[in-house]
This record gives sequence, C-alpha cells and structure tokens, in this order.
Amino acid sequence: MKKNLPAHEKLEGLLARIRRCDVCAHAQPPLPVQPNPIVRANQNARIRIIGQAPGTLAHASSMPFTDPSGVRLRDWLGVDETEFYNEDFFAITPMGFCFPGQDNKGADKPPRKECAPLWQDSLTRALPNIELTLLVGLYAVKEYLGPKAERNLTETVRQWERYGPEIMPLPHPSWRNNGWIKRHEWFSDELLALKRRVRNIISA
Repeated sequence: MKKNLPAHEKLEGLLARIRRCDVCAHAQPPLPVQPNPIVRANQNARIRIIGQAPGTLAHASSMPFTDPSGVRLRDWLGVDETEFYNEDFFAITPMGFCFPGQDNKGADKPPRKECAPLWQDSLTRALPNIELTLLVGLYAVKEYLGPKAERNLTETVRQWERYGPEIMPLPHPSWRNNGWIKRHEWFSDELLALKRRVRNIISA
C-alpha cells in the first residue's frame, strides 16, 4: 500500500520533477536553448504569481523576474526583493518554466504549450495555503479565467473585483506595456488595492 506523503514532501518532489523536466527540448519545434526550468515555492506560500515565462536575464541567473519587469512588478506589489523572494510569502509558478527564446523582432516568444498542461494543476493541488493568485499577462489569464474573462485583457484587469479576493488579473509588467500603463490611468488606483491586499497577507 502506497504511503501518503506529507504535503511538503509532495511539493518538494513535484518541484524536483519540474526542475528536471526537458520535455520541450524534444518537442517540435524544440526549445531553442538548454532547458532551465525556473520555479519557486514552498508549502507556506500565501501568494502565487503565475506569469508567462522567464526572460533572458532570468534564464541566465536561474531566478525569476531578475530584470526591469521584476522591478516594476515588485513596485506594483509594494514589496522589496527580500520579501518577493521569500518563499513563505510568494510562489512563482509561470505558465512556462523555461525561457522560450525570442522572435525575429527581439521579443520573447510565448510560453511553451507543453508546460502548463504538465504542471499547473499539480502545483495548484500542492499549494493549499495560497490566499491570492496573481495572473500576470494574457497567457495566465486565458488559462485560469477562460470564458470568465472579459473580451480583452484591459477589461479583465479593469473588472478584477469580479474574480473575488482569491484571484487578481494583471497586465504584464514588461516595458513593452509602458504605453498601456500611461493610457489607463485608472490602473494606479487598482494597484493601491493590490498593495493593501499583499501587505495584509504577508504581515499576517
């Protein structure tokens, strides 16, 4: 009879399998770089960040959000680096765990399609203490909200209160979204609510 493992051992085993994963290296087309799955979590995490996929700097450092997008995201959340990388506070489980490469315009490609179906549901089950899930960018919003999302990302972010206190959709914090942020001044008010929610959770 198979012994039921404690929750933290189940999560540790899952993270180990993710970090060994090389499925996309053998898919078609193959991952254009050496697989380097990047994920951070422990059983105490209260806030889950589901973004797109690591960028070039994260791929090189094996740490998520070690780039200007990370600086902006931490500002949106109202946390410093020490808090952000504290796995008792934040689990970082993107839609794609490996850097997907860049297109001919120098933009990061979308997350690999092989990744999310393999791991996202298992991570959800292995992280029972999550109080707030941040869906960062269109790919996470589509995966987790599906038909519940509004007609586009802008309206989904604007209507964030529809998804209850457990989920909050966000635009991607990339510099490529500077124009979006300037055009939608209401977003700064939503960030005040987000900062309060994050601070309440990590201060508890």
